Amino acid sequence: MPCPLPRIAALGSALLLGLAALIAASPAHAQAERCPKLVAENPFLQRLAPRALPAAYVGPRQVGLTYIGHSTFLIETAGGVTVATDYNDYVRPSVVPRVATMNRAHSTHYSLNPDPGIEYVLKGWREDREPARYDLDIGDLWVGNLPTNIRDWQGETIRNGNSIFVFRAADLCIAHLGHLHHTLTQEDIGALGRLDVVLAPVDGSYTLDIDGVIEVLKALEVPVIIPMHYFNEGTLNHFLTRFAGRDYAIERRESPELVLSRATLPKKPTVIVLPPGG
Repeated sequence: MPCPLPRIAALGSALLLGLAALIAASPAHAQAERCPKLVAENPFLQRLAPRALPAAYVGPRQVGLTYIGHSTFLIETAGGVTVATDYNDYVRPSVVPRVATMNRAHSTHYSLNPDPGIEYVLKGWREDREPARYDLDIGDLWVGNLPTNIRDWQGETIRNGNSIFVFRAADLCIAHLGHLHHTLTQEDIGALGRLDVVLAPVDGSYTLDIDGVIEVLKALEVPVIIPMHYFNEGTLNHFLTRFAGRDYAIERRESPELVLSRATLPKKPTVIVLPPGG
């Protein structure tokens, strides 16, 4: 895929109707202004009986996040819901997730033969190029998406070929930017709501260029950024060097596993680098 290429034109307002409608419909949005839908305040979920934890380190009001590699993370909720992002046939978690999200840029971001044990296989695109739309409550997890465009190998635009998937659990909102190829409009930013964690591609070539991804991340103003989709230390360090001095601390962790909670979000915005290999 050529790189870098001129940014694709911003999404039209029609693509934003799904998430914008969710924001308008959310009774808690005016108060919290976080994420399109506040699952943690759903009265139905508050009546659910406690469930066995998916992993020993994920407790109530926490979310587990493990970097598997490339663009794949395993997300685990306290209620036992597991999600694999950009699920593909090359980089997979050791467990069969209940939910798999996919994007269509190329084969390291989707699978033609997902494990039959996956209950929800969520493609970030539709074959007719209409926007994919999700608004799903799965146990103590909510999943939504914002459709975006991608470019093909010739640099032509494929409308609605990608999705930014948004996950909410334990009063935390996590966005996976997927194979993002263009900057976001103010309407996009408003539709996404106030996010807590962003999983961002930082290769600077196959996805959005470094200037573009920095523009997106600055606009989102999230407490935690976790880089993904980098091909070597040089690629990662190029992003970190460019991002240095932008009021973000940079932390490198030795483990690919991370436990997140609203109570322990960093007071200073932080880029957390997780090694692949979960």
